[in-house]
Amino acid sequence: MSIERHRKIQKNFILRAKILQAIRDFFKSNDFLEVETPIRIPALAPEPFISALSAETWYLQTSPELCMKRMLCAGYSKIFQICKCFRRRERGNRHLPEFTMLEWYEAESTYVDLMTQCEKLFRFICLEMNLPDILNYQGLQINLDPPWPKMSVKEAFERYSDVDMKTAISKDKFDEIISLVIEPHLGITGPVFLYDYPIERSALSAAKPGDSDLAQRFELYIAGLEICNGFTELTDADEQRKRFEDELAARKQQGEAAYPIPEKFLADLKFMPPAAGNALGIDRLVMLFADAASIDDVVAFIPEDL
Repeated sequence: MSIERHRKIQKNFILRAKILQAIRDFFKSNDFLEVETPIRIPALAPEPFISALSAETWYLQTSPELCMKRMLCAGYSKIFQICKCFRRRERGNRHLPEFTMLEWYEAESTYVDLMTQCEKLFRFICLEMNLPDILNYQGLQINLDPPWPKMSVKEAFERYSDVDMKTAISKDKFDEIISLVIEPHLGITGPVFLYDYPIERSALSAAKPGDSDLAQRFELYIAGLEICNGFTELTDADEQRKRFEDELAARKQQGEAAYPIPEKFLADLKFMPPAAGNALGIDRLVMLFADAASIDDVVAFIPEDL
């Protein structure tokens, strides 16, 4: 550990502890059960652009998603978890190979409900910490007062990119344009929900009623930072298997390692109720409230200090 670095950012860890307590208080006050699931797992949801760290013949989780959904299948209707997740080749001002995730799931809810919960969660944190609804971050003034505006992915491409959404997908430029062209414009004066992602980029999301090309998925952006990723859950086990196979084929095409199909998850998925789930990056959340430009300033240790 760099003692000098730590002394400079000690106040951020006091803030972090208060935020974590506020998050727990928020979910417990809304009758959510805090759960713990295994960090080391035999199979995970295959995604083309996320790679896992091996742990003997298993993997360190990239998300607690599959285990938490299996708990929904078993009858737990409102659950949340704060845990460590791990991803290979993730390092930068906004990324770490080991990071802290908040995930929550609720039966009989949709991605629209999750958006409202995000607004309420932020307001609760501000009230608990006696903070104003105006967040000062890196010279920006972010108005947190709800309701927060929503922008479809299609509209974002029309507004900020010279390539439309369908063309970007066909040319395999979708993720590149989102991260490099669109993200810097999002959430500059207030949070914004980017919603209705193409189904091709939403392997675990339910399709939008009346438009099977779109998924009931959103991401929350504040000051150009992606804060969370939520969606109405896909509960059709056969369709989920097909999408996993498509994702594995995409990984193979990119020269990435193949992962085993999570068979026990697919077996349980047949019993899953309609539900929605959200994954929120705790480190980035603390960055916002601490006015920290780098993720390094809100974690106790960075890889280079170990």
